[in-house]
Amino acid sequence: MSGKDGDVAERGRGDRLIKEENHDPYMTGSKPKEPAACPECGAVFHKGRWQWPEEQVGEANDVMCPACERIRDDIPAGVLTLSGGFLLAHRKEIMNLIENKVEEEKAQHPMKRMMGVEDGPEGGLIVKFTDRHLPRGTGEAIESAYDGELDIQYVKEAGLVRVYWNRDE
Repeated sequence: MSGKDGDVAERGRGDRLIKEENHDPYMTGSKPKEPAACPECGAVFHKGRWQWPEEQVGEANDVMCPACERIRDDIPAGVLTLSGGFLLAHRKEIMNLIENKVEEEKAQHPMKRMMGVEDGPEGGLIVKFTDRHLPRGTGEAIESAYDGELDIQYVKEAGLVRVYWNRDE
């Protein structure tokens, strides 16, 4: 459309567009020049997203992926805190569940990784992730398998999710 009617139509459409806010400093607004490969993990940026290479990539720009940047800087996008007497008695099985969930997600989405596990207070565990969705999915998997109480808190300003799981016995 052109002219006066086109201006109104374009302005009307623009008013309806909602821009999603992204508070994650590791997910930049600009995309790396393709082909790009992360020198740390080997993920490639291809067709607009980070993915595991299906075949050997030839000449590619070295660009550290957002997950490797988070790991390097020790800045998680999500934290899962586990606590309670049940955890103490079933720590190995729960860690196996977490590792399986992470590997399942990571196989399809290279930016979804576990950064590390730390001991928490009173025998608890603190698990850090490079992605905001993985802690929630992992917490829900633990709750589904072992019951307990699950609490999910989004810290919008920090682009962070905190997930708490507890089962006393």
